[in-house]
Amino acid sequence: QVQLVESGGRLVQAGGSLRLSCVASGRTYRSYPMGWFRQAPGKERQFVAAVDGSGRNTRYVDSVKGRFTISRDNGMNTVYLQMNSLKPEDTATYYCAAAQFTTALVVAGQGYNLWGQGTQVTVSS
Repeated sequence: QVQLVESGGRLVQAGGSLRLSCVASGRTYRSYPMGWFRQAPGKERQFVAAVDGSGRNTRYVDSVKGRFTISRDNGMNTVYLQMNSLKPEDTATYYCAAAQFTTALVVAGQGYNLWGQGTQVTVSS
């Protein structure tokens, strides 16, 4: 059974940077497409970024394009979300997710079957 554990969230000032990590433990397969989502209080969960199993194809929500970068290290079973030029509206709990039953890049939340517990990112103005 695969488990996902996120880390790296904390309080940061606007304009700052953070790197979130998501480590997959247990019986792991390196080709899982992975994604990052976020949910702010009182709001629906939002897609942020996704990467396919190879790491060559990525997708981002428009609001983070040019600021966030998703990447993966399959040897380390880890997916990263580098977040630069952070804004207060980026404040949310960030979740990583894995899609075990496909190899293609997945954008929709319902396409993922494994989720981490989340890590809190707070951006102060």
